[in-house]
Formats: sequence, structure tokens, C-alpha cells
Amino acid sequence: MSDPSEQQWHPESYAARGRFVSDLGAPVLTLLDPRPGERVLDLGCGDGALTEQLVALGARVIGVDACAAMVAGARARGLEAQVLDGQALAFEAAFEAVFSNAALHWMLQSERVIAGVHRALVPGGRFVAELGGQGNVAAIHGTLERALDVRGLAAPHDTFFPTPEHYASLLVAGGFNVESIALIPRPTPLPGDVGDWITTFAHGFLAPLPPKERPTFVAEVVEALRPQLLGADGLWRADYVRLRFRAIRRETPTP
Repeated sequence: MSDPSEQQWHPESYAARGRFVSDLGAPVLTLLDPRPGERVLDLGCGDGALTEQLVALGARVIGVDACAAMVAGARARGLEAQVLDGQALAFEAAFEAVFSNAALHWMLQSERVIAGVHRALVPGGRFVAELGGQGNVAAIHGTLERALDVRGLAAPHDTFFPTPEHYASLLVAGGFNVESIALIPRPTPLPGDVGDWITTFAHGFLAPLPPKERPTFVAEVVEALRPQLLGADGLWRADYVRLRFRAIRRETPTP
């Protein structure tokens, strides 16, 4: 049984409220530069929107995700996808590339993720990904934390937003040469208001509250964030900061 405080994913609500995440994945695909016929692992594939693009570019792709409902969504697109925890990859020298978009920050055991990716890649294989970086959604998370604190409730620790220096050190220690890594501030227009973002991406902050109290809590947080995140054009923007990197697998996991 899953922990009720863990982030919950539902393909239908994600498609309606979170599709912008995969829509903004084009720069990571460009950095990956997939080649026809090569084997690619899509780590944290979600419902397969970007996996589908990789396949269209000619790659042989397997998607993995810890959420069975999301994997079902990917399979409904005709994609090869497996339910698998990214912190427990079991592949051995099976891929020329591992790709990940907006998933690694949900995997708190980063060393295990990197070790699994290293095993999954052939020597010289590349690991290309984008995740939340230092400062990602700081205004949203900070406001949620304060709203929980005044209720005497603790905020979750269910995301990992590293600095480039920290994540690069993990990659090097895990057997990779880092070709590029950088923080990218990216205020991101939302399809609705920030309340929709919270109910889609911040389940851990809502879990400590009785279900009947959650709408009032979300409305309170939305009002607190209005001066910071609602633009004069009427669009809400999440204060995203992304960490994007490209790394190459060495022969051994030590420098």
C-alpha cells in the first residue's frame, strides 16, 4: 500500500492541468539528440507524451514510471512502458541513452537513481535530464509551508531541488563525466490558477489535512500567492527553476 502522504498522479487531471510540463520538454529532447535505432530509457515517463516524441524520432524507447496509472496511460498510446521505481532500476548495459524530464526531483534517493542509470547505460552512453533545481517553486512551497505551520502541521519533504554543483558532484561520484549542467529560471504560465497546480502537484501538502478542509486551505494559499504569481495579463505563473544536464557514462563509477 502506498503512503497516503506521497504525491498521487492521475492521468486525466495531469493531462488537463499539467500538460505544460511535457510541452516544455523540447529543449531536453534537443540536448538528448536521439538517433534513429538507438535504445533509450525514458525515466519517469508519465503518460508517455515525450516518450511518444522519442519514438517518432526513430529511437527504440522503453518508458518506466512508479505510477501504474501513468504507465497505463503510456501503454494506451501504444508505447512500451513498465511500472518501475526509478530508484531501483535493474537494467544492465541496455541503453545508449537515458532521458528524464520533470521526474528526478521526486526521487529522493539520488545516489541510487544515478547508480541505476550508470548500470543501465553502455559505456559512453549519455544521461540527459531536466528536474527542479534550487529555488524551484520556492514561493508556492514557502506559502504552503507557512499555511500548514499556523495549523500546527508539518510540511512534507517529498522533493529534491539541488544546486548544479551538488548534482554534478553526485553524477561524478556515480561514474559520469558532466558535459553541461545549469539552472534555468523559467516562470511558467499555468492553464488555470495556482490552486489547480497545488491540487495536481502538491498532494503531500494537502495530505495532513482532512479532505473537507482542503478547499479552504487551497483558497487561502491562492490568495496569499496572488500578488506574487498573478500577472497583469491575468495569467498565473509558477516560479519554476529547472536544472538541466547532459552527462556521459564512464567505464567505472569512481573518478
